Amino acid sequence: MKKRYFVYILSNEKRTLYTGVTSDIQARVFRHRSGLGSRFTNKHYIYRLVWFEETDEVQVAIAREKQLKRWHRRWKLNLIEAANPGWADLAEGWYGSADPETSSG
Repeated sequence: MKKRYFVYILSNEKRTLYTGVTSDIQARVFRHRSGLGSRFTNKHYIYRLVWFEETDEVQVAIAREKQLKRWHRRWKLNLIEAANPGWADLAEGWYGSADPETSSG
């Protein structure tokens, strides 16, 4: 089985964006939601997965992440809205009641 790599964009209610790359998107999003993903996402409450793409080549994923980080904000917004016009949380339901963002305690 080939390894998979993901480039992803997280957002919050104010549509602040965070772009990252990972080989395990479910674990990485969970870490962000637990406050362990990055200082930036934790500080700005950026936990909603609004866009991602997958590849089986790590160099492709890293290059794509770097490309997106250089993009203008409007281009990223257009990318998200083309694939996810309602800005739904694409990770909703992944963790059930264990989701740190939605758990009450």
